[in-house]
Amino acid sequence: MPASPSAPPVPGVPPWPDPEIGHWVTVPPRGGEEPPLESWLSLPPAGPPRAGVLVLPEIFGINPWVRSVAGRLALAGYAALAVPLFSRSAPGLALGYDAAAVQEGRSHKDRTTATALLADLARAADWLAGAQPGLPVGLGCVGFCFGGHVALLAASLPQLRASCDFYGAGVVTGRPGGGAPSLEGVAASPARLLCVCGSEDPLIPPGEVAAIAEALTAANAHRPPSEGHRLLTLPAGHGFLCEARADFRAEAAADGWQALLAFFAETLGEGPMARAAV
Repeated sequence: MPASPSAPPVPGVPPWPDPEIGHWVTVPPRGGEEPPLESWLSLPPAGPPRAGVLVLPEIFGINPWVRSVAGRLALAGYAALAVPLFSRSAPGLALGYDAAAVQEGRSHKDRTTATALLADLARAADWLAGAQPGLPVGLGCVGFCFGGHVALLAASLPQLRASCDFYGAGVVTGRPGGGAPSLEGVAASPARLLCVCGSEDPLIPPGEVAAIAEALTAANAHRPPSEGHRLLTLPAGHGFLCEARADFRAEAAADGWQALLAFFAETLGEGPMARAAV
């Protein structure tokens, strides 16, 4: 199982950058009790970014795999900012994938609220747009596991044009901090959504996949066909995109990466064309 940049590449999956592409940056608070956001910024090695993207981690924080995702997006031409989701309870969190890490990560997840998460992401989006003058208006977002759940919530932010939720469990039944399930907000979300689920994922059973499909279809009735939300179900379990996890599934990961990059290319566009379209 590939778990590091020294492992053999997987056909169809962008290679794990070695050395890492990027550096740590601090998104400052705007005031009040907001915490600084210790984030990882990856920029294209050559030329200006084609667009900006927020990367939302699993419950394990901005660990080497999440940083590798930002680096791979940078190699595809994007300014990618990996944003912490637990800045209030565990700034700087970067865990592995063992049982103790799962327990620790879930303990921090249970302390989050949708309101605080969305405020942090709005701040991060504004910071990225300001730090990279000339980016097309409207960012992308991609999240994994709990970050996928938050990516679905983030589609409500006016700063985003596209958001991709990879196996974001719990959107049908709950919301960080309580309240109506996150999926209920899809109808009012201005950003375009791509939801990617594994057909063998025990955390998103078939009934919940069907509910996601129904919600996206209902929302699409009020959107132009070219801006419709999408659901992609792949033959895999939970966490299948991550080479560092036992659930990694090479073929599904390749299909997932292809779908993500195509979605961003189609929705975020490139440079002047994207600016003119907004």
